[in-house]
Amino acid sequence: MSGRYRLSMPHPPRDPAAGEPVTAVSGEPDGPDHYLVGLDLRGRRVVAVGGGSVVTRRLGALAAAGAQIEVIAIDPTPTVESFPGITLQRRAYRDGDLSGAWYALACTDDPEVNAAVVAEADRRRIFCVRADIARAGSAVTPASIRHDGLTVGVLADGDHRRSARVRNEISSALLDGDLSAVPTAPHAPGVALVGGGPGDPDLITVRGRRLLAQADVVVADRLAPAQLLAELGPTVTIIDAAKVPYGRAMAQEAINDALIEHARAGRFVVRLKGGDPYVYGRGFEELAACVAAGVPVTVVPGISSAIAAPASAGIPVTHRGITHEVIIVSGHLAPDHPDSLVDWSALGRMRGTVVLMMAVERLELFTDALIAAGRDPRTPVAIIENGSMPGQRRTDTVLAQAGRAAGDAGVRPPAIVVIGAVAGFDARTGSVGSSPA
Repeated sequence: MSGRYRLSMPHPPRDPAAGEPVTAVSGEPDGPDHYLVGLDLRGRRVVAVGGGSVVTRRLGALAAAGAQIEVIAIDPTPTVESFPGITLQRRAYRDGDLSGAWYALACTDDPEVNAAVVAEADRRRIFCVRADIARAGSAVTPASIRHDGLTVGVLADGDHRRSARVRNEISSALLDGDLSAVPTAPHAPGVALVGGGPGDPDLITVRGRRLLAQADVVVADRLAPAQLLAELGPTVTIIDAAKVPYGRAMAQEAINDALIEHARAGRFVVRLKGGDPYVYGRGFEELAACVAAGVPVTVVPGISSAIAAPASAGIPVTHRGITHEVIIVSGHLAPDHPDSLVDWSALGRMRGTVVLMMAVERLELFTDALIAAGRDPRTPVAIIENGSMPGQRRTDTVLAQAGRAAGDAGVRPPAIVVIGAVAGFDARTGSVGSSPA
């Protein structure tokens, strides 16, 4: 590969003879460009001004780096609004907002506001990225990717399209295990429904990641791995289709229309979902809409959080001699809701594992229904928040106390509730739970 770009790794390899770091990849001699460096943001305040698609792209990587993220935005997108662990202030930027920050991002659609943010950052000696005019900021975000413990960053003298293209070539080569590999031709127009997995960006399938790298448009769910959005090229259009629990949502019909409209305009559209497209993901509704419109569509299965979140917390949803069945249940509707299709009486009589999804707000209603139908109140229950992510947390309780325990612990979505003997398993000690006596 030629041209002026640089690659970065967390720990550069050292020359065994000299004991000094050696450059991983070198190109032509560098000119007056940016100095590529990795920042340790763990526990340090990062301020993002703006709540649109640019901030949406960056939140996943910043959160993974352990930053204390504060977003200041008048009208944040649903994904930004519901992003776990950040501080959100719904207002306009004011001078002084960067006090105490280590890093800042000016990402509004108002050039004057962005310039003011950069000016304050300069006064306070805080490095600041300016999204609308990259060279007007004191820092730029390299096109980057993480693979198997390796972080690769690419700068191309301010040419974001080129840096993204080179990054995608490297990404494709790493996935293929061949650094001499080159990317395939642009993908034909159409739609791919891609399951992004439970949250950890490494848990998307290889095929899903390849298709994402070829996308012209990405329609992303709130639960889709946010870090993957940071790997998209600057020309990729991101459409926020987040469904905030009991809050704002992009109507399903509008999502279908967006997929069809962009595909008909000659673009390759990736519908990026959390988990698997067909496990409470409305994937088949979107497939049916595309087929009816004559739009080519493919489905890429993903790892469902119903299985992966318990596994990441040390819980197998089945276990020899303990349970021969597992039922995945939507908690979207209360047990007595006229539209509910769940036979709670049958669930109460079964002895196997019940996995509840989208059930946090109504958990006590569900546990009461199970107990009323015959399930032992002492049945173990485990609640896993942010499964597979750095902020993963497990709350252990029993069926009769699950609603209260969730409230006392401040459990918030996304969370998976596991009910059954396997919920008493403890991977830390290797102990195996058992059904209640």
